[in-house]
Amino acid sequence: MTATAPGGAEDTAADRFLAQLQAFEGRPAATTGQGKDPVNEAMIRHWCEAMGDANPAYTGPDAIAPPTMLQAWTMAGLSGHSARSGAYDELLGLLDGAGCTSVVATDCEQEYLRPLRPGDTVTFDAVIECVSPRKTTRLGSGHFVTTRMDIRVGGELAGTHRFRILKYAPAAPRPAGPPPAAPSRRPERPRRPRPVVNRDNQGFWDGVRDHRLLIQRCASCATLRFPWLPGCNACASLDWDTVEACGEATVFSYVVMHHPSFPAFDPPYAVALVELAEGVRMITNITGVPYDAVRIGTPVRLEFLRVDEDQELPVFRGEAEG
Repeated sequence: MTATAPGGAEDTAADRFLAQLQAFEGRPAATTGQGKDPVNEAMIRHWCEAMGDANPAYTGPDAIAPPTMLQAWTMAGLSGHSARSGAYDELLGLLDGAGCTSVVATDCEQEYLRPLRPGDTVTFDAVIECVSPRKTTRLGSGHFVTTRMDIRVGGELAGTHRFRILKYAPAAPRPAGPPPAAPSRRPERPRRPRPVVNRDNQGFWDGVRDHRLLIQRCASCATLRFPWLPGCNACASLDWDTVEACGEATVFSYVVMHHPSFPAFDPPYAVALVELAEGVRMITNITGVPYDAVRIGTPVRLEFLRVDEDQELPVFRGEAEG
């Protein structure tokens, strides 16, 4: 029995192509891979220095590797990995042939199941987990491809790493020439990019919805942390609760964005790293004062800014001088 797509022959061809792409789901993207170096103290030290992470758990005779280094031990470098499968290359080739010749990484998720220690030899396998229907983005239209890598030590699963890319056909550039005639009604303002909400930060966005700025607090050592993380970067505990910020802060550092111009943003505007009264810092917009009046040390106060019909964001308002 043959199904007929509502849109006719064009939709049927698209459906057939999607089925061809999704036939790759479950096929290997990499097999029997091995890290090029064992987990080692030098790499851990470099990582921690770059990240500014002085957690004592990452040094000394009982050191573990920072969990977020999970992917670092599997990376191929310039010489590549022999573990990469032909199926993944074939999938990307099909997308190239359909005009989806550009690629951008969109997001990744990691799950940590076992600490990695200096001397561990990492092995890994990867599978093509999901190919999305064709999606249209501002960059162009194409398909999201998600791979899942299972990382093991001595056969024991140490963690998983999901990595998602968009293979897309670039959107056509706007034609040169005079601007189009003014529309009869005011055009709808472009919406701001949506934040990525996942299981690690859902509580933060729930707080924003209720006009509360919530900071994670470790249930073991009471260290506050922001942005939200799965575990404490001071004692590695996975248990946490929250405290509500009082709303007072000062500008710790800032930049003024002049270009490039993005839809839904009106440059120039100030983007600041503010230090909350509780001691943590966050990146935010500064409202209430001109962009060129923002200074390091400027006191600011929390407010919630509605940027479109379904998105509200925490920002900080400075007081204009009288």
